[in-house]
Amino acid sequence: MHPPHSPTCKGECSWIFSELEEKGKVALRAMTKTITYAKGELIFQEAEPAFGFYVICEGKVKLAKHSPHGKKQILKLLGPCELLGEKTMFDHEVYTAYAQTLERTRVNFFQREQFLEFLKHHPEVALKVIEKLSREIKGFQDKLMETSYEGSQERLARLLLLMAKEYGVKEEKGVYVGIELSRQELAELAGISTETAIRTLSRFKERGFIELEGHKIYIVNETSLSALAEVQISPKENLL
Repeated sequence: MHPPHSPTCKGECSWIFSELEEKGKVALRAMTKTITYAKGELIFQEAEPAFGFYVICEGKVKLAKHSPHGKKQILKLLGPCELLGEKTMFDHEVYTAYAQTLERTRVNFFQREQFLEFLKHHPEVALKVIEKLSREIKGFQDKLMETSYEGSQERLARLLLLMAKEYGVKEEKGVYVGIELSRQELAELAGISTETAIRTLSRFKERGFIELEGHKIYIVNETSLSALAEVQISPKENLL
């Protein structure tokens, strides 16, 4: 679960700023540009010049990519307190994926040159940015291994558990995974076909692992779903 966030947050909600003193936070807020997007809006597109990065302070975003043949692959989901587009901060390149909101979203934008200057005076933040990028590399490696060696049931079970861990809400039916995704979006995120996702969800429901309500998915038997996924979700693990 993400920590509570304030409507006045200027990006300092991200853990990379957790060691900043008040003077540093003041400098951070001075360079922040707050932008609000409606559901379904693009924050940036593939091949668009990257001039900085974002911190999500409210809402949820999917980061996705088009294949040369026009197919879409969701790389990960992002929620409050998470960074978006930070991998382009040091290379002055274009965005290699696109970011689209899944609900009304408020972000704070940091312009590259200003932020790089800020890092010179706050090495504690620079070290956390390096740690974040290292986690991203490990996450992509893990996802590659998962796609290569795990079956569709294991992948989808793992995805639902991770969604519930990051965004889940306990309700009467069970733990709502926190994000309404179409079956196609769920399939793209799990790296399986839409037909397989639909069939696997039906099987999970028949076995009493989940309940379905339109696009809403509720986990009702986390123990069995975890056993199927054959994973233990660590405290620091997220969707990537």
